[in-house]
Amino acid sequence: MRLHGYFRSTASYRVRIALNLKGLAYEQAFVQLREGEQRAPAFLARNPQGLVPALELDDGAVLTQSLAICEYLDDVHPEPPLLPRDAAQRARVRAVAQVIACDTHPVQNLKVLDRLRALCLAEEQVTAWARTTIGEGLDACDRLIAGAGGRYCFGDEVTLADICLVPQLFNARRFGVDLRWPRLVQVEAACLALPAFAQAVPERQPDAP
Repeated sequence: MRLHGYFRSTASYRVRIALNLKGLAYEQAFVQLREGEQRAPAFLARNPQGLVPALELDDGAVLTQSLAICEYLDDVHPEPPLLPRDAAQRARVRAVAQVIACDTHPVQNLKVLDRLRALCLAEEQVTAWARTTIGEGLDACDRLIAGAGGRYCFGDEVTLADICLVPQLFNARRFGVDLRWPRLVQVEAACLALPAFAQAVPERQPDAP
């Protein structure tokens, strides 16, 4: 398998974690978002959205969207599971993952921030937008996992919620968000103690400066 991504992309970060948790070997192909390589015809042939990640399978098929990729990996390589067996708990895990991947990250990613800049917003306004968006999303996540207990978001097993949370906290620090969520920070520390998470961090990727 080959993962097309970018070291600082939180969506790519999620997929790196999932691949590592599953113990799967993969190559990385680097798409330099700051240089616009995601808009090149060769990459658009893989992902018409012009976004990372894109996971190229051994048979040449290409999967896109980080949550879809993670669930594909969970279907094809079920151990260790990324989702609980209980249907209600599975829905709770997906809810936290989607708060981050659908409602928080997309409205503070590079594509949106560049559009705000194109509308002549000052850089401090762009940063404030990102901070507010991230803060609101993490506020919701903190409430959604309240009372769950355990080392991770939902108990003592890593789930898709943790795979999404850790990269979003990385993003929060990038934008100078006040990390006012002790429980989320504790979960992050527990996750980063695992090799699968530690090896996926942006600064350890070959394309990191």
